[in-house]
Amino acid sequence: MTGELEPSGDGDLVPPGELRASYADRDRVAEQLRIAAGDGRLDAEELDQRLERALTARTYAELTALTRDLPAAAGVTGPPRDLVRIDLGSGSAERTGRWVVPKRMEVRLRSGSARLDFTQAVITQPALEIDAEVRSGSLTLITRPGITVDLNDVALRSGSVKDRTNWSPDAPAALHIRVSGQLGSGSVVVRGPRPPRRTFWQWLLRHPRPRLPYPGT
Repeated sequence: MTGELEPSGDGDLVPPGELRASYADRDRVAEQLRIAAGDGRLDAEELDQRLERALTARTYAELTALTRDLPAAAGVTGPPRDLVRIDLGSGSAERTGRWVVPKRMEVRLRSGSARLDFTQAVITQPALEIDAEVRSGSLTLITRPGITVDLNDVALRSGSVKDRTNWSPDAPAALHIRVSGQLGSGSVVVRGPRPPRRTFWQWLLRHPRPRLPYPGT
């Protein structure tokens, strides 16, 4: 949309805000609203209200009003992929930072490790399906409040499945992850982000050494 007036069908100039919105325009705004909710900028009630208004908006002005107080969806270059595959032998793979969460993932680990960090991920849909086959490797999911993980459909042989999170149920819902598949002797772990490591000087400031008396005193 530009700031210039556009001619209407009868030749009159129409302000840009009064131009009719398309399905694609509504979808783009809905995606930005979901990302804002995933970043914690909107709670669940606000998201539902704005999505309803976005899907029934008729003009650009109505859509603009819904995102005026939100930052642009930085890092999003297009819609989420339908499927992302991770297939490892003995290496390692990770998704971290502002990566776009796909609709579905297939993770195959023979003896490698995969780490999926959702703390800053761009979330544009409410659910993610992960089909996992972990033989002797490890799959780690790092989450934050508002992200729930269902591990009930993972078939175990001799491995381990652990959910170490304890997020508040009152956090606005951002993403539900369902993990299914088979686990051999490997592990699937869900946890929150670890606190940053302290440097030696930070430790020393918190644990000052006692002063020693001068010789002869």
